[in-house]
Amino acid sequence: MKTYWKVSLAAMAIGAGIWIGSVYNSTAMGAGTASPGTTDDPVVTKSYVDEQIQKALGGGTGTKPSEPSTPTKPSQPSQGADEVKVVKLNPGKVLIADAGTEVIVRSGNAVIYTQDADGVANLTEGKDLLNGQPAPKNHLLSFPREGRGVTVKEGQKSSLVLMVRGGYQIK
Repeated sequence: MKTYWKVSLAAMAIGAGIWIGSVYNSTAMGAGTASPGTTDDPVVTKSYVDEQIQKALGGGTGTKPSEPSTPTKPSQPSQGADEVKVVKLNPGKVLIADAGTEVIVRSGNAVIYTQDADGVANLTEGKDLLNGQPAPKNHLLSFPREGRGVTVKEGQKSSLVLMVRGGYQIK
């Protein structure tokens, strides 16, 4: 009789374990009973998602992204947001950067140009460079607002070579 009780208790323990495991699995997995393609778990195509994004952005129903509505400035080169342009800046000229533009001085002696009291962020050193201060070579300069830029140091006869990411004008 002792063996009969042991086998019965073992069978009940195994059955209870299976039952608890199945209940726990269905609640812990977030009721994974929805099959793909139903209203609970819809299947959509990439073109549908692109169309909905364009509608949300106000671009209409076309599948191609809309062209920017702001005209480019005449002296600003047409470029992508991540494209780096090599710019040669002659003495007497000033490169005025748009907000968010990044510049690296590669050769020549550059000086910061700004019309207000605030300056340009030197991200390499973590300093703020003010109007008239030299811009170090091979340092990443960030222009937080329009109207700030770099120019050739007074007395220098050679040009600057700059790497520019973002919009700018040369005056």
